[in-house]
Amino acid sequence: MTALSFTLKSPLRQRLDVSPLVPDLLLGKAPKEIAALDLQYGNRRIAAAELFDIEGDDAESVRISGSPKLDFAGRGMARGSLIIEGDAGAYAGMHMKGGYLCVSGSTGLYAACELKGGIVEICGNAGDLLGSALPGNKKGMSEGIVIVRGDAGDRVGDHMRRGSILIEGNAGMYLGARMTAGTIAVRGRVGACAGYAMRRGTLLLYGSPVAIGATFNDCGLHTLGFLPLLLKGYQGLNTCFSDPQARRLRVRRLAGDLSVQGKGEILLVA
Repeated sequence: MTALSFTLKSPLRQRLDVSPLVPDLLLGKAPKEIAALDLQYGNRRIAAAELFDIEGDDAESVRISGSPKLDFAGRGMARGSLIIEGDAGAYAGMHMKGGYLCVSGSTGLYAACELKGGIVEICGNAGDLLGSALPGNKKGMSEGIVIVRGDAGDRVGDHMRRGSILIEGNAGMYLGARMTAGTIAVRGRVGACAGYAMRRGTLLLYGSPVAIGATFNDCGLHTLGFLPLLLKGYQGLNTCFSDPQARRLRVRRLAGDLSVQGKGEILLVA
């Protein structure tokens, strides 16, 4: 069996909702049914076969040629794997419950927003509001793992409830803003206002942010007792954070003032 592949016949001129092209919804469908699937393309609906050349028969493993106008890739996905070969648009991995989503390029706004499980890997850069809550909601990412090989935009993990976000590049302003729980690790630079209105959770930073909020208190140097367990959980993810040497790192711990904003913490690798 070969992966079920959707290759764009021509560059997209409008936004395309590809949320129906996930293993959960494709399993058990005949080739004619898949070709006839209705996709929202701009302000009209169009059959998948009019936009894509469709090949392969393994609906548990789906591949889609990428485009910055390819929205909602992997929305609600709960099983199997989905590979976007190139860039993806907004809302990639939205409401995912399980499985594996990999974008070989970059993503737009709200990637992995309100993630409920599974693994999202972005090989390029991620836009603003990665792993955050949708507008008007107060519950962002609640489970799962997000890995970004490049940079991420502003407000990563806004209203994050649980799970882990690992960023190998830089992150923008308001990292972990209004975060309730979970872990965000950033290897590169971090913008201003990290941990704004954070109540619980951990920001693990390899470099100091532009400024530390006045509500965080310096608690001195500590050995990361939890880090070996954290790294064990990431084994097999091929991420730069799974370096055994990290077990011996010491960090400067900045704890949030409970009376002002909560008891989240920022750990700066020493």
